[in-house]
Amino acid sequence: MSPAFQYRLRTPVPLVSVEDYRTAARRALPAMVWAYLDGGAEDERTLRANREAFAKWSLRQRVLAGHAGADIGVTIGGQQLELPVVLAPTGLTGLAHWSGELAAAQAAERAGTRLALSTASSYSIEEVAGGTSADHWFQLYPWGDGPFSDSMLSRARDAGYRTLVVTVDVPAQGNRTGERRTGMGHPPILTPRRIADAAIRPNWWYGLLRHQRMTMRSLTHTAGAKGAVESVSIQNRRMRPDLSWRDVAALGERWDGPFVVKGVLEPEDAVRAVDEVGATGVVVSNHGGRQLNGARASVDALPDVADAVGERATVLLDSGVRTGTDIVTALALGADAVMIGRPYIYGLAVAGGAGVGAVLDILAAEIRSTLTLMGVASVADLTRDVLRRADA
Repeated sequence: MSPAFQYRLRTPVPLVSVEDYRTAARRALPAMVWAYLDGGAEDERTLRANREAFAKWSLRQRVLAGHAGADIGVTIGGQQLELPVVLAPTGLTGLAHWSGELAAAQAAERAGTRLALSTASSYSIEEVAGGTSADHWFQLYPWGDGPFSDSMLSRARDAGYRTLVVTVDVPAQGNRTGERRTGMGHPPILTPRRIADAAIRPNWWYGLLRHQRMTMRSLTHTAGAKGAVESVSIQNRRMRPDLSWRDVAALGERWDGPFVVKGVLEPEDAVRAVDEVGATGVVVSNHGGRQLNGARASVDALPDVADAVGERATVLLDSGVRTGTDIVTALALGADAVMIGRPYIYGLAVAGGAGVGAVLDILAAEIRSTLTLMGVASVADLTRDVLRRADA
């Protein structure tokens, strides 16, 4: 059995899958934080669809192929990665574990991949760059006016980030009813019951109170609850429902390096991102089911987008990925790599950076095992010919 499946952590049962880490993370976190990290919009129809859509595909099994040691490395935007997985931008990741994005970026480096740092991160642009050695990616929410975006781009460039990811599917906040029910609103609402729920998880609240990673550190230096309220206030004031293709094109013109547009589900938008905006890549994503409830599952949208721009731009898939089989399916449907958000946060919540590393180890081992069982030598050999519709 692969060492990834024997990862040693202080847990009641062995953690051998992403779902195991999800179960352990749920135990480790208060309900209001769990609703923020794991929930979706409204009745979570799109959140569920992201997972269910992978089951529409089955993999062809070819035996006696004579391949040993499957190659799972890819090249994205000129960067060679040891596995086709990038850590997606996630906001306020320090709520899951005080070590937040810094520990996640360090774990990504050790695994031979990268983290895309969110504008809303618990560690600042400079803190993550100063604590790592690889050229990680920077994700920009194009909030507010031109000077705000210019400042964020300048800071990212000066800190050594080479790849820019612009998220375009948040013109307004999604209706996340689960967060509101548990008090994780803007600002959070604490009650005696919610305080008691946190109190029975001393490792979590001690780390949160000691390290104060509950604010968007690239936006404010104010710590603690006051900083959290200030962060959310800045975010709300700067939301851009009027954001246009022209605005995103202007951002691309001010960035010298790979430029990725995240949040595309329709092939027409993918074409505009590449041809009009000058994007070198797109991320097929519905924001993990946290924005427009009822939107198409990301993996359902992937083939059309890949057909439209895959020959001239990088295509990544985000939302719903939980297993190595999911990743292989996405690559066969036209993705060059995938991004994961919740899976790495589960690992972070359980064991900080070690948990993130464990999740990446598990996914890498699952990808290799899946390729070997399929009789495929490399992720580069994956095409739609290796897939069948599950209902065929």
